[in-house]
Amino acid sequence: MISKQIQRLIIQYLNKQATLLEREELELWLENPKNYELFKGYLKINYLIDLNMDMFDVDDSKKKLLELIDKEKKVYRLHKYFNVLKYAAVVILFIGIGYLYQNGYFTQTSEIIIPAESITLQLENGDIKILNDDGTSQVVDANGNIVGNHEGNQLIYSNKIDKKTLVYNTLKVPYGKRFKIQLSDGTNVHLNAGTSLKYPIKFIKGENRQVFLDGEAYFSVTKDASHPFIVNADEVNIRVLGTQFNVSSYTEDSKISTVLVEGSVDVYQKGNTYNSKTATNLKPGFKAAWQKQNNQIAVEAADIEMHTAWINGKIVFRHIPFKNIIKKLERHYDVVIINNNKELGEKFVTASFDIETIENIFEILNVSYNINYSINNNQIIIN
Repeated sequence: MISKQIQRLIIQYLNKQATLLEREELELWLENPKNYELFKGYLKINYLIDLNMDMFDVDDSKKKLLELIDKEKKVYRLHKYFNVLKYAAVVILFIGIGYLYQNGYFTQTSEIIIPAESITLQLENGDIKILNDDGTSQVVDANGNIVGNHEGNQLIYSNKIDKKTLVYNTLKVPYGKRFKIQLSDGTNVHLNAGTSLKYPIKFIKGENRQVFLDGEAYFSVTKDASHPFIVNADEVNIRVLGTQFNVSSYTEDSKISTVLVEGSVDVYQKGNTYNSKTATNLKPGFKAAWQKQNNQIAVEAADIEMHTAWINGKIVFRHIPFKNIIKKLERHYDVVIINNNKELGEKFVTASFDIETIENIFEILNVSYNINYSINNNQIIIN
């Protein structure tokens, strides 16, 4: 049986809403031939499509595959009519998969099958380690030295290890979950759902403390004036010496937002040499929003609670169009929401949710807006 998480990934993929992280998860799951057979069965039952590998043209398949499974960070735009376009997406998808199948990519069984809903840690040698929410484990480097300890929903790295070069680990948090990590310098980072963070297992003396973020994270940075802490979030660098701030930089979002809680941060474009005179400086209580389309930045006062409540498992909306909160709900609750109600999409929502389930939330929305919706497992359709 296909898990709810995988079903969500399939639907996101077919609707061209899948993020880079989601596409990688689906591709990893498909590497197992048993999963591939489950996948074919799922498409046949749910979309009335039967796959015949003999029908594929190899040369055309290769071309389609290169276009389809692209590792660059592209923003997938929501298609206007899901029910019409999903069939075309399915055909293109399996032209590519047919090429893989014919060329032997599905002939070997992976040694480790990683559930898509798992929190994972990729080590320096490429090995992937699953971090169970209720488990404990140790993180070991290539030489067998213990560099960190995992306990429950937190990972703590040691500052006692001796490293002369930068060695990176990558932590990935799926939808519906959050995780905490303490870096070797004592900096604490909260990772939101659907987030990936690449970081050194030990910061090196004389080098900037640089990490790479895809998603959303709250940083509480240990002060070190000699070693600036830099968060690379796609097209933007956020430079601090020691402070607390939130960064939201999901691949599919049009903006990269930095909200400062205390201290001071400088925001500047990736690739540019840092210059305090040309960088955008933020003061506590303000937000810098970087527009990806035109590389413009805007600074405005921010509602701190709205941007940081997720750390405690809450979601807060303040006069936001419903169409703009759909993705936040999807990430938080690990669901797929298809909104066919354009009028509802333009409605402004002000609400706070804490222990409510996604069912509770839609019951509340129904009271306020009298909406017509259906919930089937992890898919919600609004008409």
